[in-house]
Amino acid sequence: MSVLKALDGAALARVVASYRDALRAHQDELNRLNVYPVPDGDTGTNMALTIESVCAELGDAERMDDVCQALAHGSLMGARGNSGVILSQILRGLADTFRDRDVIGSDDLVAALRHASDAAYQAVVRPVEGTILTVARAAAEAAEAARGAGDAALRTLLEGVGAATNAAVARTPDLLPVLKEAGVVDAGGAGFTLLVDAFLHVVDGRPLPEPTMGATPAAVAAHRRGDDASALRYEVMFLLDAPDHTIPAFKEAWDAIGDSIVVVGGEGIWNTHVHTNNVGAAVEAGIEAGRPSKIRITDLLEQVEEEHWVRQAAEQPPADQAPPAVATAVVAVAVGDGIRRLLRSVGVHAVVAGGQSMNPSTAQILDAIERVPAESVVVLPNNANIVAVARQVDALTTRAVQVVPTRAVVEALAALVCYDPDADLDTNVQAMTEAAGRVRAGEVTRAVRASVTAVGPIAEGDWIGIGPGGICAVASSAVDAAVTLVEQLVQDDSELVTVLVGADARGADTDRLRDRLGLAFPNVELEVHEGDQPLYPYLLGVE
Repeated sequence: MSVLKALDGAALARVVASYRDALRAHQDELNRLNVYPVPDGDTGTNMALTIESVCAELGDAERMDDVCQALAHGSLMGARGNSGVILSQILRGLADTFRDRDVIGSDDLVAALRHASDAAYQAVVRPVEGTILTVARAAAEAAEAARGAGDAALRTLLEGVGAATNAAVARTPDLLPVLKEAGVVDAGGAGFTLLVDAFLHVVDGRPLPEPTMGATPAAVAAHRRGDDASALRYEVMFLLDAPDHTIPAFKEAWDAIGDSIVVVGGEGIWNTHVHTNNVGAAVEAGIEAGRPSKIRITDLLEQVEEEHWVRQAAEQPPADQAPPAVATAVVAVAVGDGIRRLLRSVGVHAVVAGGQSMNPSTAQILDAIERVPAESVVVLPNNANIVAVARQVDALTTRAVQVVPTRAVVEALAALVCYDPDADLDTNVQAMTEAAGRVRAGEVTRAVRASVTAVGPIAEGDWIGIGPGGICAVASSAVDAAVTLVEQLVQDDSELVTVLVGADARGADTDRLRDRLGLAFPNVELEVHEGDQPLYPYLLGVE
């Protein structure tokens, strides 16, 4: 192909698509490098998901202003994790420079790389060298040096930038001791170099680099085992509608309660990220500044457990242990050692890790479906947020897939009583749906911030019981909240109460709960199982 001397809107769109392809291909490699700021092995995933959001908004656009709008807005709205939020600010910096041009030449690229680097540094409350910030600045400096030396050709400029960013990535362990200790380079910085590769791929047709998989660093492996409990347990992200002048005070408020703080955006809309132990204060700071939305709170300890199940579910059983083929198999979504064992004991063939804070993707559910020994599959999503995702899978596989829309694990357990592996799909779905519909489910958890509900005010730290209609119990202990919740769920014809005990529930509390429910409902059978689920000491079902 001929070498491009400038990029129009259609060519920039191809750069975006090429960057998406490169991040997809290198996703696992980047995840293995990810030891900073938390060794949670998700930098590649978060960067790929962020650019996927851009491509979804981009569609077939080829006009420069439309491509830049998708680049800026799509990355802002779809940014995931610390690395994704920083990447979104870099992409926004490029878009802000390019949007008023008919074509992008060398001078435009130089200005854009400088603007992107400066914007990324400004977005991070406490910038750290040896990260993607360092690599983005190296790109800007190399571009400016090349222009100063008279290297005006776009390809020559990009080659110089590529060499500089690769060298900067190689130096990151010298700037960040945690990288040197782990024997890796910075994952976000490595992900940034792929953007330069994508530009070169479009400009002169050179192939995108192939991924190289190394050993998983000990820090990442320890995180995946759950051996590295972080001092800051929660990751909080949300979109914030707020006037620009409120953001400095918002950043100061977050700086007092956490780290890994990134705030990107402008003109009234911001994407925000922090690691903290004070979820309530993090959200309240957003309320003080404006209106938070799409609030996403991830318990980093819970995430470790869920990631563990994702990896374990992906492991193929040895050939001599392959389960026998059945007419209809079952795939369920859940988290917790006990729940996983319980589901398998009643017929589930594959468990996909997922819960309230970490919904699985369509791809993860599809992968589990493709591995089960049946051409017909029932999916039990076990969470209202996962039902819609699960329903997309049928169109992506040659297997017949139907979803029984369970919104809690206790509903799935009731449905599985009616499961017949030798029956056809329609017969199973009908019977399992009816059985799940007879369950009244509830859960006990702790309030992360104060609020007012139909049952009265809630203070941060109160125990709350949540039933089919929302919060229906507020108490000072998990046991009191559970008992009140069961009182709301039990009806005259109820025969069984099922309790799934969470990982953080105390044995003495569970014994008290068992005794109190036995006294309150002597004519109702009580089953108590170890679920080991995080965040919810008790999951309850009444049927």
